[in-house]
Amino acid sequence: MTTFWCESAWLTGGFARRVRLVTSDGVLREVQSGVDAEPDDVRLAGVTLPGMANTHSHAFHRALRGRANGGGGNFWSWREEMYAVAAELNPDTYFDLARAVFAEMVLAGMTVVGEFHYVHHRPGGKPYGDPNAMSLALRHAADEAGIRLTLLDTCYLEGGLNGSGHVPLHPGQRRFSDGSVDAWAQRMAAQRAETSTVRLGAAIHSVRAVRRDDLPRVVEASAGLPLHVHLSEQHGENLACQMFYGRTPTELLDEAGALANRLTAVHATHLTDSDIERLGSSGTGACFCPTTERDLADGIGPARALFDAGTPLSLGSDQHVIIDPFEELRGLEMHERLVTNERDRFAANDLLMAASFNGYRALGWADGGHLSKGALADFITVRTDTVNTAGSLPEQIIYSGVASDVSTVVVGGEVVVMGGQHRIGDVGRLLGHSISRVIGGSS
Repeated sequence: MTTFWCESAWLTGGFARRVRLVTSDGVLREVQSGVDAEPDDVRLAGVTLPGMANTHSHAFHRALRGRANGGGGNFWSWREEMYAVAAELNPDTYFDLARAVFAEMVLAGMTVVGEFHYVHHRPGGKPYGDPNAMSLALRHAADEAGIRLTLLDTCYLEGGLNGSGHVPLHPGQRRFSDGSVDAWAQRMAAQRAETSTVRLGAAIHSVRAVRRDDLPRVVEASAGLPLHVHLSEQHGENLACQMFYGRTPTELLDEAGALANRLTAVHATHLTDSDIERLGSSGTGACFCPTTERDLADGIGPARALFDAGTPLSLGSDQHVIIDPFEELRGLEMHERLVTNERDRFAANDLLMAASFNGYRALGWADGGHLSKGALADFITVRTDTVNTAGSLPEQIIYSGVASDVSTVVVGGEVVVMGGQHRIGDVGRLLGHSISRVIGGSS
């Protein structure tokens, strides 16, 4: 048993002072407020929050940070650079890179990640000796980095969609594809073994990458698992879908039986009013990735409208232009302010829920992301004396804090970050080394 005494903490009932968290076997056994510290308590100065969830990640995209700028273009031109990085990955380099990226997430206060994983095979599409070698690399990477992982094994079969139909796989996409839904499902099922820190989920890459007739089969094969999908990230996707299928991407998913509370629609940027109603009434979640959506010039999605319709909102860092849950959380609010000219579009508690509990739930960990008895012992502490947070009330810390203000991270009752230092060592050095192995440059 380990006990932590928090100067203040954001509990399910709101802020409390002088809080003791009693943990054992990775679970919060007691949550006491208004108590004094005891000699054996680990003391946490600052504001303690539930662990943050990174609901949508492509770990290897981190290698492109800062490099895919300066030449203009849009999402589609950026994608060509992404394919070039994917082509350089193998199980060894992917483990190395993902371990450093996951460690960066933990340093920032993220305690669970949903890895939207589609780099399955060798370049060209030939499977590795172990068809799930790349998945195994991600599992090992998350374990060493000290973060919970939901591996969202992704079905990716087509090269894209235009007004005339689906197109063949781009050479850079061939390693993403299993060739058929049955082959994808068979490979995915071979890795169903789960641990205390790793769970399996599934994903439809997009309606561009999976044909209409195949969508229900993916839904059926993934029964009982969290299911995620890139949805309406680009106007071009919507236009092609309307031209070829006579439906919006949301309507295609609804037709396939995908809309449900186990589904999370990632981005959900360009939706019709009918799309919003379908998503909300079915309890389908939406994961916004504000820093990526603005970096790739995707647009601003209808977050508040979805929220009002009944859709749980979560957050992800996607291509990792920055890894900072506070930036994503504030982005959700600030984008709404830009399009409505109104402030405080979401209550602070709603923003924290999007960054924590809703993401945990979307990734199949409904027992985490909140500080209450019986919950997973995943929590972080944010300093209140930094150049960013000095002067903020504890209740305001989510509006002023940044990733570097996180001093302590506990996952499953174990301290992974203390004093702003990750137990794995110098994460910046690990990132530099791993990225250089993939795309060259000095480490």
